[in-house]
This record gives sequence, structure tokens and C-alpha cells, in this order.
Amino acid sequence: MTKHSGAEHTVKSVVCWIITVSDTRDESTDTSGKLIRERLESAGHRVALYRIIKNDPAQITEMVEQLKTDTHVQVAIFHGGTGISRKDQTARTLRRLYDEELDGFGELFRVLSYREIGPYALLSRASAGIINKKLVFSLPGSEHAVRLALEKLILPVLGHAVQQL
Repeated sequence: MTKHSGAEHTVKSVVCWIITVSDTRDESTDTSGKLIRERLESAGHRVALYRIIKNDPAQITEMVEQLKTDTHVQVAIFHGGTGISRKDQTARTLRRLYDEELDGFGELFRVLSYREIGPYALLSRASAGIINKKLVFSLPGSEHAVRLALEKLILPVLGHAVQQL
């Protein structure tokens, strides 16, 4: 089977937002947010906004409303709040706001996670979707999960996905 590269239909530099969803993190302790910024920028993409918000549906929804009106941003990466506890609000909030969900992202993320952490991977509600022609990712908050999602799934297809939208 031949891999599809999509390189001939790719946006070289994507404008991104990073939104950390956490009730405990601040800029000095948000190692996952720093990792996302480093990986995006080293791949030639631009981070136009970095923000830490509370694990609260109203704050998550407000960020999405701002995202919809920003004509420059093409991708938003939310991280944190994707577990199954009652306090984890990111996954359930974003799923209600997606115009369309990209089912394959969550499925592949959990397969890759399973290979590394075993059955605990099924507890992740990582997802991706489209909101107002913008690509939105919802990742777990752990640095390990962020690295896995970026390296194996997001960065390899980011420019192509944005070009398609």
C-alpha cells in the first residue's frame, strides 16, 4: 500500500491558537502548551494566540466564538479537559460546537495511545473537528499525549488539512 503524501496540496505555514484548559496551570507550569508552541513553530507554523482558560464550558465556548470571528487563524489546539471526570469539560463542550467531527483523529489517537499505555487509552476523549472552516483539536493535557498527537497525527497532515478546508 502506498502512503499518500498530500505534499503537492499543502499550506506551508499555518496560523494557530493554543488554548490550555486547566484549573491549576499557569504559564510557568504549562509544559504541554510550551511543547505545542515549540513543535508548531519548529515546523514553520505561527502561533497567533496562547491562552490559559478554566475548565469551564462557558470559557471554552467563548474561545470558540472568538475563533469563529478571527479571519487569520486556521487551527486551534485545545489541550486539557478530555478525561472522563465530571470536571473535564473540553471534550463534551467542543463536540457540541463542531460543525463536523473528524472521527479518524480520535480513533487513531486512542490506537497509538493504546500501544504505549494500554487500556487506559480508552479513557481519553481526544477529538478533532471543523468549526467555521477552521480545524480544531482537543487533546489531553499531558505532555506525553500532546507529543504523541503532534508528532504522529497533527503535524504530518496540518498543512494539507488546512489547504483542503
